[in-house]
Amino acid sequence: MDPRIREHAEIIANHSVDLEAGDNVVIDAHPVAEDLVVALHEVIGDRGANPVTTSQRTGKRSQRAYLRASDDEFETPDHELALIENTDVYIAIRASDNVTQSSDVDPETQAAHRQAHQPILEERLGTRWCLTQFPAPANAQLAEMSTEGYENFVWDAVNKDWDEQKAHQANMVDLMDGADEIRIKSGDTTDVTMSIAGNPTLNDHGKHNLPGGEVFTAPIPDSVEGEVLFDMPLYHQGREITDVYLEFEGGEVIEHSAAKNEETLTEVLNTDEGARRLGELGIGMNRDIDQFTYNMLFDEKMGDTVHMAVGRAYDDTIGEDNEGNDSAVHVDMIVDMSEGSVIEIDGEVVQRNGTFRFEDGFEA
Repeated sequence: MDPRIREHAEIIANHSVDLEAGDNVVIDAHPVAEDLVVALHEVIGDRGANPVTTSQRTGKRSQRAYLRASDDEFETPDHELALIENTDVYIAIRASDNVTQSSDVDPETQAAHRQAHQPILEERLGTRWCLTQFPAPANAQLAEMSTEGYENFVWDAVNKDWDEQKAHQANMVDLMDGADEIRIKSGDTTDVTMSIAGNPTLNDHGKHNLPGGEVFTAPIPDSVEGEVLFDMPLYHQGREITDVYLEFEGGEVIEHSAAKNEETLTEVLNTDEGARRLGELGIGMNRDIDQFTYNMLFDEKMGDTVHMAVGRAYDDTIGEDNEGNDSAVHVDMIVDMSEGSVIEIDGEVVQRNGTFRFEDGFEA
């Protein structure tokens, strides 16, 4: 076994989920990630914890078959909920043998299925959880990389000094914490403002998402004004969506479009009332993620980017006296900030053309 896989497993256990003796652990993984699952079982056994492996959220052929055969009427599965209710640690491993496996499943069916599983999502978020990636060949192909090249890319981004990364990102947390308004401007296509007053800024250094590499918070739901062109594509429900354009008024999306698969974007926005509002603003800060790979777990962490998510706001990003946005979806989309762009906090430029105020080369 590649020693980097064992290192990956150790980082998950020791850094991301703080594995303890007696913990009930659920590992949710596609079979293609078996090597990492095996390495995790070794660590879990050494620690005296209790593993169960499932493949409930991995987009396998079985899930596609189930959804295509269903009648769009779903109820929350009590047995799956009961499993998570008795779980201390939840580890989700992204990997695939076909990244477009669910592309021929009706978006309305997928949306209904997600809504029925919302209570399970809520329960998972109450565990010590981690979402990570195994470098499977299908994911390498999507990234237009060789398998070996993609393995190097993934483990360079994952197996790193997370205390050092945390200290680097703390500079941005200090700028955002206590701020009132953020403005994101890029070229002639993106100019959006939002209030974050009273909401904490979190430092993602590989705890819940591995790799980490962003700082993020939640906008005040009704404060978002302006327009955004998300000029980096995303994969959602097995479909590529490109050039997403959103116009906000009073915090709500009032106009939207996409160059490709606009109907999928429309289905996302129609999921529920909260799907037309922003639940997250994130600033990418992981310089080891230096190329776009069609994988949001990595792409949203790239330096020189910001991302915004329509839908659910994470509870930890909501201030004590503030109200968060609620939704069954959380869909991240990315803006390239490397050229002709600025981030302003309360009127002060803190990033220009991808370079932060606290980095060498910043020009005020």
